[in-house]
Amino acid sequence: MGVLADDRIFLGASRHKDDSLNKAEYLNLGYANRHGLVTGATGTGKTVSLQILAEGFSAAGVPVFAADIKGDLSGIALAGTAEGKEFLTARAEKIGFAEEYAFRDSPTIFWDLFGEQGHPVRTTVSEIGPLILSRLLDLTDVQEGVLNIAFKIADEEGLLLLDLKDLQSLLAHIAERSKEISGQYGNVSRASVGAIQRQLLVLEQQGGEEFFGEPALDIRDLMRTSHDGRGIVSVLAADKLMASPRLYATFLLWLLSELFEELPEVGDPDRPRLVFFFDEAHLLFDEAPKALVDKVEQVVKLIRSKGVGVYFVTQNPLDVPDSVLSQLGNRLQHALRADTPREAKAVKTAAETFRPNPEFETEEVITNLGVGEALVSTLAEKGVPSMVERTLIRPPSGRLGPITEAERQKVLAASPVHGLYDKPVDRQSAHEILKERAEARAAAEEEAEAAADETAARQKAGKTSASSSSSNGGGIVGSIIDGLFGRSGRRQSVVETAAKQAARTFAAELSRRLTRGVLGSVKRR
Repeated sequence: MGVLADDRIFLGASRHKDDSLNKAEYLNLGYANRHGLVTGATGTGKTVSLQILAEGFSAAGVPVFAADIKGDLSGIALAGTAEGKEFLTARAEKIGFAEEYAFRDSPTIFWDLFGEQGHPVRTTVSEIGPLILSRLLDLTDVQEGVLNIAFKIADEEGLLLLDLKDLQSLLAHIAERSKEISGQYGNVSRASVGAIQRQLLVLEQQGGEEFFGEPALDIRDLMRTSHDGRGIVSVLAADKLMASPRLYATFLLWLLSELFEELPEVGDPDRPRLVFFFDEAHLLFDEAPKALVDKVEQVVKLIRSKGVGVYFVTQNPLDVPDSVLSQLGNRLQHALRADTPREAKAVKTAAETFRPNPEFETEEVITNLGVGEALVSTLAEKGVPSMVERTLIRPPSGRLGPITEAERQKVLAASPVHGLYDKPVDRQSAHEILKERAEARAAAEEEAEAAADETAARQKAGKTSASSSSSNGGGIVGSIIDGLFGRSGRRQSVVETAAKQAARTFAAELSRRLTRGVLGSVKRR
């Protein structure tokens, strides 16, 4: 049967209780920006479903961004092969897809926050903003307030915040001026600043130093199409990134926010401008403050009018808050387990989100789905959810599983953004400006101190001269002493001391005689 079409993505074929095929299941491109959810326990086929969705969007000319948690999604960059994968062709045959099924690669760009398995992904501290940065640093309300003050001061004083050392320098600057700043903006304690600095150090050790800086990612590079009109699939290497889950979640939230702020309104296009897959979605919401959840809900609700579809991929539908879950219209539910009360609740929650099918009990079927099988419900005419169907998911066209390092390097060398982001740029920003100010201030203080020392030395020299003149008797006596012994004769040797004493006696006697002579002559008159 002909299953491929320009206005929809073929997902697989639904089946009846007797295992006979029912009909082809599609995701309508006109409703693909209404977001979606892919859930299921580990090993049930979520990654393959993500891959066939990404391939379908790419083939329809829609760019895709997806995180690759385990490296398995990297295979989308190369054409698959039937060798050792006979079950793929068998599945295609079973669902009536054999005639149109072909192995094919998808145009791919690899990205990596650490710059190891893909092009570096960077953003600036200013672009990420204090709200998301506070979430990343796990700050208290008081510390978040201090961080907001820091950003305001940076704006007022023209200090660019590009990388972590810019923010660290700004915080040190604020700590020095804490009294002055507290009087203008409210209490800014050195303790709060110190707590933020310690969190920045932790972030730096987790790889944040590579994430913050320039050249910053241009989101237009995530919305590229290839020369033949296919959408490019941007794959973020996230295996190492998962060791820093807060950094991972913060980056993806920032990216969503950037898309929301930068893209113009387009209403409901015939197909999305970009589709964004958020794997391990629970990391975004774990212990997230209400303000952050509200922001995610707002972005998800409004970003569809920008032509962006957001698809959350996670193990459990309970991982996503109800306020966000209600925005996800297209759903693929793989098998869930019900061994614990929480798992049983997740199964019940998942079943209740589907439009019922009279042929089976949704809650029961969820726990009995096979690998590569899912319950599918997508938005149909007028945006109404279709009745849930038990569906055999189609096989992917790209390679199933990871590619080798040599193959990855070949893809990177042919990348359309090769050379744009690979070398970091460190231009003048807050760190350099504050450093120059500190050096200028230190130089001025040193010059002032030197001038003060010189003035003090002159004053001391004047006092010493006066004291020396007095100790030598001054006037005639001092001149006689200087004449007899000279000023160099004042060293305190035994001989010199004796000589000085004799000179003083002689001078005193001479002075008395002169005085008497003068007085005598006066009396005689």
